[in-house]
Formats: sequence, C-alpha cells, structure tokens
Amino acid sequence: MITIKSASMIVPSKPTPSGILWLSESDQMMQCTHEPLISIYKPNNVSILPFSSEAMKSSLSRALVHYYPLAGRLRLAEGGRFELDCNAKGAKLVEACSEAEVDDLGDFTPTGAVQDLVPKIDYTTPIEEWPLLLVQVTRFRCGGFCVGTAICHTVVDGWSAASFISSWAKLARGDDLRHDEMPFHDRTMLRSHDQPLMPPRFDHIEFSKPPLLIGSLDTKAEQKKKTSVTLLKITREQVEGLRKNANEISDQTNMVILKRPYTQYEAIASHIWRCASKARACDSRQPTRVRIAVDVRNRLKPSLPQGYFGNAVFITVTSTCLYGELLSKPLSYAAGVIRKATERMTDEYIRSTLDFMTSQENVGSLRINFHVQGNTESSFPGNPNLVIASWIKLPFCGADFGWGKPLYVGPGMLAVEGKSLIMPSPANDGSLIVALCLQTQYMDSFKKFFYEDMI
Repeated sequence: MITIKSASMIVPSKPTPSGILWLSESDQMMQCTHEPLISIYKPNNVSILPFSSEAMKSSLSRALVHYYPLAGRLRLAEGGRFELDCNAKGAKLVEACSEAEVDDLGDFTPTGAVQDLVPKIDYTTPIEEWPLLLVQVTRFRCGGFCVGTAICHTVVDGWSAASFISSWAKLARGDDLRHDEMPFHDRTMLRSHDQPLMPPRFDHIEFSKPPLLIGSLDTKAEQKKKTSVTLLKITREQVEGLRKNANEISDQTNMVILKRPYTQYEAIASHIWRCASKARACDSRQPTRVRIAVDVRNRLKPSLPQGYFGNAVFITVTSTCLYGELLSKPLSYAAGVIRKATERMTDEYIRSTLDFMTSQENVGSLRINFHVQGNTESSFPGNPNLVIASWIKLPFCGADFGWGKPLYVGPGMLAVEGKSLIMPSPANDGSLIVALCLQTQYMDSFKKFFYEDMI
C-alpha cells in the first residue's frame, strides 16, 4: 500500500532558454505517453548519503537547468505535429511511503504493487498540462527507496532518459557535471533535406500494417484478450550458449558468411521470436514479424553530437516469416532475419525515412500510439507479432543518488501485448533479464520453451 505524502512542481533553479523547440521526425514518431521506469535502492552501507527530500528536489531543480526541455510542455500544431514549448513550468515530484519492505516486491515484475511505484498521469486533461517528467520517490519500511520516473517518449528515447537520470544522480551526490556530460539540444541535426523534398528512395515497410492472424480481418479480438507479464533471468552461460547456437550456421539451404558473430541481442531476440511462435503456434503458415527500435546516433554520417538529447531511434521491422520456417530452421535463420532488418538502417535509409515522414500531410497518422487506449489497430504489435527492445547498453544501472547503485532497474509497467525488453542485470555479472508481456493463454508454454530450448 502506497501513501502519497506530498506532490510539488520542480522548476529549473536558474533561467533557461524559452520558446518553441523544434521536434524531429523521430520525435514525432513516438507516442506522447510516458515510459515508466523504476530504480530500486536498498542501502546497506553506513557511509552512503542519507535520504534527503530537499536534496532530491534541489538536485532535480539544478538538473532541469541543463535538461530544460523536460520542464516544458507539449502542444499540438498543424499536420498532427507536436511542438515543445520550453516554458519552464517544471517537472512533478511526488513523495510517498510504503509499509512494505523491498523484499516484499519479489522479482519486481511490473504488476500490482510495482506499478504503484510509478507516478500517475491524468491523460484526460489537455496535453498542454501534462508534465513531461514525473518522479515518485517512495520510501520503504526497511530503509530502501524507489525512484520511479515517467518521461514522455515524444521528448526522449532510452539513451536520453538514462543520460538525464545519471546526471541528476550525480548532482544529488554533490558532484558537478563535466562539459562532455552536457546534453545537446539542437534537434535540427535530424531535419529532412531542404525543400523541395526528395522522394523516398526505399520501400518503407516499417510503416505498413503487420500481419494478422490467419482468418482475422482486424486485431480487435486479440487486443481484448487477457495478458500476463513476466521477468525471465538468463545467466551469462545461457547467454553465451544462445550466441554459440545462433552462430552455428548449419542450414545448407540458407548458408551465409558472417562478417561478425551474432550479438547478444540478435541471439536472444531470435530465441524470443521462435519461442513465442512455438507457444502461439496454431498454423505453420501463420505469418509473423518483429518490430525493432534502432539507435542511429552512430549510423548517420556524420554521427550525431555526443550528448544528443532527443529521440535518435528509428523503427525497423523484419521481413515477414512463417511460423513453420522459423521453427523448422536453426536459430541462425531467425538471427539472420533480425540482422537484415537492423542493417537496413544506413545513413541513406534513415535520410529517406525522414523525407518520407516529412512528406506526409499528417505525420500523426504514422505515430506509434499503442500505449494509448483507443489506438488505431495498425499500431497493435501483438499476436502474431512482437516488439523486442534492447536496454543492454543503456546505463540505467549506474545511477547512484548517494545510496549506492540500484538493486534493480526495470519497467514500471509493461502493458503492450507482444512487447519485450532485454535488460542487463544490476548484478553486472553478464546475466540478462527479459521482461515480456504476452497473452495469458500462451505464457506458461512460452516460459517452458524459453528455458528448454536453450539446452
């Protein structure tokens, strides 16, 4: 049971730039809802800083000087576009307490009590009133803490969110930010070509509708089905086993020469895709595909500046495969399909994507809004498809507010059927955690295949 003690609006401690901050096409693509994240701390060292409500507020106020877009507000403009009004209205900080102990939360699966650790947003109010950043600091009876954040995805991607939280934590410890740690706010680096627009040079299948279940005309029935969420732990040995399996190219009909071995993400994502197809399997002819978010910071020529603050992720999708071919062929086949999708994201392809989006009369029609009730059915990423995201390289686990590094970092909610996250374990031992939301009727089978098929 969570008790809210206070709520306050935290504004930048110094004057910040004002006016409209242009948002890129990749910003426009993202849902305007907030991504929930929890960081759990369990202090066990007497030398660390004691919790101070005022220190959290003052450090957040100072952080917002550098990350001033998070203190602004969104508003809708022509063509379904969002604009970011840098009006310094502030971020919302909620203080709460719980009679529970950290250990009562089990493995932190984002359901029930864990969801209560994330601040709530009233989406029934006008968008101009939504804080772009909300924080809930919850103190547990055992002396532990949770810093729950909800950051508007239109404004930042995972890397930008991790950068902000790390910087805030550093200020909370009493340290200053170095020059090379400052965020870069000019998003025109991702502006499309000058007028007149160049026509798209590629067939942008990422904007096409995903496959439907055989015999279905839409996704309405699938969206109504009950879902479950789970966290699945993978040891370092299991991770390396999957990579070894993925890199054993044994299918002579699909022989490829790898320029580099398949990565952790490629191997695990392929395994998730195959296990989901196996659990859902009703017809070997069922088409399926995977949606993937690709960070393009270093794929563009030239690369985006260090500290680029905004959405620098673009959506790609795999080619459509059939359950039968995924399950009859080795893991390397699925890994190859996933790699082909991510390798599509070259500088030229990304620039073409920008031109394609800019050419749309209503860019809002392309927006990924599957977090919002009443979304368009083309946004539904679930059965028979998947969304597989990676937090493997995001530095969330290093955010030390003075209480030591977090015991756990993960999603505060995962309500999208078919969505999964591959996350590093805070143990820093090479193990990983997979968070997954799947239709309840398939979850037990998925778990069974997930571990059995690693052997």
